[in-house]
Amino acid sequence: MLGFLIRLLPFWVREPLLIVVGSVFGVRIMYLAVTEHDRVAAGIGLVFLVFTAIRVHGVVRALRARRNPSPAASAGGATVDAAAHAQVQPQAALAQAAVQPQPLPQAQAGTGPRPGAGTPKKDHNAWGQAVGAVALFGALGAILWLGPRFMPSEEVNATPPASCSDETHEEPPKVYKKKPQPVTGEELCNAVLRPDLAMLLGTPGEKATSASGSDNTAPLTDGKVAQPEARIDFDTYTVNVSATYNDLSIDQYVKLMKYGDESDVKTVKVRGRSAVFSTDHTMKIEINLGGDGGSGGPVGQGPLERTLSVALDRGDRGGYCEITVWSESGALPSDTALLDIAEKVLPKIPERPAR
Repeated sequence: MLGFLIRLLPFWVREPLLIVVGSVFGVRIMYLAVTEHDRVAAGIGLVFLVFTAIRVHGVVRALRARRNPSPAASAGGATVDAAAHAQVQPQAALAQAAVQPQPLPQAQAGTGPRPGAGTPKKDHNAWGQAVGAVALFGALGAILWLGPRFMPSEEVNATPPASCSDETHEEPPKVYKKKPQPVTGEELCNAVLRPDLAMLLGTPGEKATSASGSDNTAPLTDGKVAQPEARIDFDTYTVNVSATYNDLSIDQYVKLMKYGDESDVKTVKVRGRSAVFSTDHTMKIEINLGGDGGSGGPVGQGPLERTLSVALDRGDRGGYCEITVWSESGALPSDTALLDIAEKVLPKIPERPAR
C-alpha cells in the first residue's frame, strides 16, 4: 500500500523523498553498526546508501535533460513540416486555376510558429517541489530522531518513582514525642531522597528503585533512645542514613573504633561539626526456605560499606548522624560523595540544643 502511494507522487516529490529517507536510515544504521560492531547492520546500511546513490544519479540525469532538450525531437519536427509543405503546394496551384483565390484569415495563413514535437512543456517549478519535499521530510526525520529524547519512554511511565510516604501510618515510639523531638524516619528519608542524589554518588543516569523510612530505637536501650533510619536503593549503590540520639560523642566514638574492626578511619570536619570516616563489612544472612519450615544459616560478612559519622551539634555533646553507602559488587564511592550527601542532609536535621 505504501509503495503504491509513493508511485502516485510526482517525480520531483517522490525522488527527493526517497533520497532523504534512504540517506537518513543509511547513515543511522551505519553509525549503529560501527558503534556496536554489527556486520549485519553494516550490510543493511550499505544497501540503503547504494539505493540512495542510484536515486541521486537518476535525479541528476533528469535535471540535465530538462536543461538541454534532445535535438532529435526538433529535427524530426522540422522534417515533417517540410514534407507537408511540399505536398500542399501542387494542390494550392490547382485550386488557384479553378477558382479565384480568396484571402485567408491571418490565423489560417500559417504566420506564427507551429508547435513542433520537440517544443518543451511548461516548467512546473521542479526545483521548488524538490526543495519543499526535502525540507518537509527532513523535518519529519528530525522529529523521529529527536522525539525519544524529549518524550518519556513507556518504561519510565510504567515504573512509578520511589517515594518515602509511610503507608502503614503506625504511631512512632514514645521517645519520639519527647522535647526536643527527634526527626522521624519519613522526614529523614525525604531529606536523603533528593533529585541529585544519584549524581552525588557518581551515577547520574540511575533512579532510586525503592525508598523507606522507619522510626526505630537504638538496640539495648529499652526504647529510650530514638534512632530513625532511611534507606534509598539504586541499581549500583544503597544509601542508609540514621540519626542516633544518645550521649555518645564523636570523640568517644573514635576511641571505640580503635578497639573494633573498623579500618581506614579518618577524622574530618563537616559544616563545623566533628566527623569521622570508617570502613566495615556488612552482615550477610542466608535463609534456607527448604526442609521443615526453613532455617537460617550462620551470619557471614557481606560487601564493604563506607560510613561517615557526624555529630548532631557543633559542640559534639552527644548523638550523631551516620551516612553509609555500599554496593553488592563491593565497589565504594569516593569520600567526597559522602561529604556532599552530608552537606545536603544535615541542614534537615535540627541540631541538639545545649543541655
